Parts: sequence; structure tokens; C-alpha cells
Amino acid sequence: MGYVGTDETGEKNDDPDRSPREWCTLGAAELDQGHPDAALAAAQRAADLDPASEWAHRLISLALERLGRDQDAIAPAEQAVRLALGSWPARLRLAAVLRRVPGRWDEAVRQAELAHRFAPERPEPQVLLGDLALLRGEHAKAGRAYLKALKADPVHPQARVNLGLTLLRWDRPRAHHDPAWPIDPRASGRARRALEVWSRQARLIVAVATIAIAVAALGFDRGGQGKLFGFAVLVLLVVITVRQARRVAIWAYVPAMLARDPWLGTAVVSATVSVPAFALWLGLAAVPEVPTALDPVWTGSAGIVVLGWPVLAGLRALADTWRGRPMKALAEFARARGERIARRDTGVTLWIVTSRAWTVLVPLVAGALAVDPRAAVAALAVPYPLIGAYRRARYGEDRWLLAAIALIALAAVAGAAGGVLCLVEGKGWEQVEAWAWRLGLAALAAVVVVFVLRATRAWWRGAPGPWRASLIMADRPMGDAPSVALNPEVRQAFAYARSVVLSYGDPLGPRVVGAVASVSQAGELRVIAEAEAIEAIDSDPRVAVFAADPLQRRFWVEVRGIGLADDDLLRVTPKQVLVGEFPGRHQRR
Repeated sequence: MGYVGTDETGEKNDDPDRSPREWCTLGAAELDQGHPDAALAAAQRAADLDPASEWAHRLISLALERLGRDQDAIAPAEQAVRLALGSWPARLRLAAVLRRVPGRWDEAVRQAELAHRFAPERPEPQVLLGDLALLRGEHAKAGRAYLKALKADPVHPQARVNLGLTLLRWDRPRAHHDPAWPIDPRASGRARRALEVWSRQARLIVAVATIAIAVAALGFDRGGQGKLFGFAVLVLLVVITVRQARRVAIWAYVPAMLARDPWLGTAVVSATVSVPAFALWLGLAAVPEVPTALDPVWTGSAGIVVLGWPVLAGLRALADTWRGRPMKALAEFARARGERIARRDTGVTLWIVTSRAWTVLVPLVAGALAVDPRAAVAALAVPYPLIGAYRRARYGEDRWLLAAIALIALAAVAGAAGGVLCLVEGKGWEQVEAWAWRLGLAALAAVVVVFVLRATRAWWRGAPGPWRASLIMADRPMGDAPSVALNPEVRQAFAYARSVVLSYGDPLGPRVVGAVASVSQAGELRVIAEAEAIEAIDSDPRVAVFAADPLQRRFWVEVRGIGLADDDLLRVTPKQVLVGEFPGRHQRR
């Protein structure tokens, strides 16, 4: 079945005379344009014409992965590795697809490490190793991998964007799940959902019940009925707990889930504390006369029940705001400004910086009002780094963000003006000072309104919001690099050469040994080498194989690649092919 595509003019283009490599080139172009269906058809056409084309199998795997068919993408990736054991793109492709399959994470890491070993000069293996670490929340390890990748390619956009995420200490959406676990993420997701629902329901029920009982006792003198209602609530909590516990099928992983997702753990612990606190509160309230020494316990128990939820929400918002180093992250995003994901993460990071400025400005202004108005002059320094970051980022897509920054600046100027005017004597200046403070406080309140409106707009449209959860990592195609082809002239040189020379390195330095070679259909060199050579190549798989023109000996061929032992043979996967003339004939062929 042929592939029908379109050319630049939009006309249908079906060329049955294309070679397998041309079909692969077309498939790679379709992937770059975001057309995985067309890419799959083109790559499949190439594989049909040449089943030994490992590039075609890699493209099939990549297209299937882009279509969400992760399980189907494994087989062609493994076939590509079998066809070219020393191909770093094949190893990279297999690692990229295995990371999405439960229970095969460790194998994915090994394949990525092999890709780096085969091609230490390439940035892609280090980028994937960084991605694997970032997905597990190992930010320091991921950062080191991205920096190594950037040494090989300083403008690599994926490394830049994801390095910025490590600086922000970004967590993947499923922070509770370790990708290295052998369980399906959906199982841990169901367990997390059950724990989250239980903690939410338990905290809400006990909070509402506490307020209702207190109102009934203090406002309507119905303390006895309120106590009975409270005991009924405890029975309801037992029923809810049993119901949600049945939905957690992986209790062995729950402690690790709570440790990986501290906010889930905090919510569960808060609910676990709230229920006994509610029971204690009921028990103390049921005593006719509570001793004075127990009054703090009574009050404290009620406070835990009622105030636990809002306090946790506020602490989480504050922690998310002050986590990571957003200024350095913005610098990394700026270096990848052409990437769409970099622009998106830039906007979210600027909102984080704006939130930081707001959380500094509010206590500064409030403290100045309460203690010494002159201290408000320090507010002028708060918006300076925010405005500088916004100007350097050159981010003008979000007018709501610009409005929030302007309000932060207005609040700082108004607060500082109020602090200065308190030093000026005169009845008329007192009113000006009062209005300056009112303007500053109103601007701070307006920032909250702007944030809420921007968040509501994003929620309504399903667009990225001004919160940390909207940060996403860059995930470009892995393992789509073209394979190194051996043209007929090179194949003939190795197939019919009277002598072939294998060069490799060992602890004593480079060595050259005689060898016999043949060329497989997939383009690998099959070399017969001594056991000593194979043992040395196991430590450093980088080799070079030389051959001369078998007919007139006018030119030489050098294939640099990766050599791996396979039974009694050495399989050499080409990375670079050089063809030149013997001394006296310096023209390149």
C-alpha cells in the first residue's frame, strides 16, 4: 500500500519509485510537522521495501508513540536495536519508549546510558538521562545531565527548557507515582484519588459538624442534640473511611506515595488528625463541667478541625510560590525563546515572581502600618527585580500579567509615599498620607482580583493558568536521527577487499590488527577479530575499520563506529564513513 502525501503546493504526491531512505526522510519530515499518521505510513512503506532498515523501524516506533500507542511502539524499537546493536539513535529510541511502560524504567535508563556510551559527543543521550531524572524528581541529577548536554550543544532547546524546570524544582503532574515502580500509573492514580477524596470529605464533614454543633449549643441552647449529631457524624466517617479504603488496592505503595507527594501526605495526615480531634472535642464537650486546665485542649481541638483546611491551602500556595530559583530559570527559558514551550513556561514563571513580590509587599506594608510607617520606604525595592525580569523576558502575551506587575509597582510607590509623608507636618498632609496608604492597600487587593480573573479565564478556556501546575517539560522526538548509509562503493570495498584492518583502543594505547569483514543488509560490518581485541573493545566500543579499493586500489575507505561482540563476530555499526584517495591523489571522492 503506497503513501499519498502533499507537496508544498498542496497537490497529492505519491511516488512509488522512492527509495526506502527517501521514504524515511519523508516520514521524519512528517513527524517534524506534527503528522504522526502520515509519518507512520511513510515509515511503514520504507520498512516494507527494506526490512533491514533500522531507521525505518525507529520512525515507526516514534510515530506509534506520538499516536499514544506506547505498547505497539516497543516492538519496532527493539527490532531497530537488533538490526544495529551499536546504533545510539536506536538505543535512544528504545529508552524513550520504555520509559512509558510500567516495569521497564530501569531498562530504559540502561538503554539511555548505552546511547551515551556509544555517542558521548552527542547531546541527545544526556538530555534523555536528564528527562528520566527530572520525571523522578531528582532535580540535581537532572541538572547535571542537562549541563553536560549543553556543553555538547549550547543551543539545544530541550536541554535549556528542562534545565529551567530543574531550577524551579518542577514536579510532574503525577508527583505521587514513581515511574520506576512496576505498577500501572492508573493503579496509583486510583489509590491517590481515594486518599484525596477521603481526606477532603473527612475534613469538610468534621469542619461543618463542628461549626453546626457550636452554633446549636451557643446560639439555640441545643447542646444535647448537637452532641448526638456529632456522634452520628463519627459513624458516617467510619462508613466513608471503609468505602474509600476498599478502593486502595496498592497499600504497600501508599507510604512511598505520601513521601513523594508531600501535599497529599499532609492532607491525609491532616484528616487523620482532624477526626480524632473532633472525637476528643465531642468527648470533652459531653463532660458536664470541663476543668479550666482542659479549656485549651477543647479550644485547640476545635481549631484543628475547623482551621486545618484553610491553613494547609495557604501554606501550599506560599510554598509553591517560594520554591526554586525562578530568576535563573527565566534566563534559561530566554535562551530557548524560539520554543513554544519556553514561552509558556516563561509566562508561568513570571506569575511566580509576581506572587513572590506580592507576598513580600503585603507583610512589609502591614508591618509598617502597625509598627513604623517610615519602614514602608523599603517597599520601593520590591518591584525592581520583578520589572527587570519582565523586561528581560520580553513577554508581552499576557496583559493580565502586565496589569498585576503595574499594580505591584503602584502599591510599592504608594506605600513608600505614605511612609515619607508621615514625616511631613501639617493638617493637609495627613489626608494625603491617608489616601496614599489607601491607594497602596487597594492596589494590593486589586492584584488578587487580577489573579483570580486570570485564573478563572484560564480555567474556563482550558488554557494554561498562572500557577505552577501549568509548567510543562519539553519532550521532543528522541531517536529519529538518520542512520549512516553505506553506498555501493563502500560495500564493495569491504565485501571484496583482500585485507581489512580493525583499529581499536586498549589500556596500552591504540592497536591495529588484521581482520576479515563482510557487510550485512542493514549496513553493519561483521568483523572476525581475536579474543584479545574483543575484550578491549568491550571496555571502549569505539573502533575504526579500514579497507582499500579491491579492484584498482585507487582509494581507501574508513568506517568509524561502535563495535559489539555477537557470538564469535564483532558487529560494527557505522557512525561516520570517510572515503579518500591514496597519497598523490588528494581529491575527495
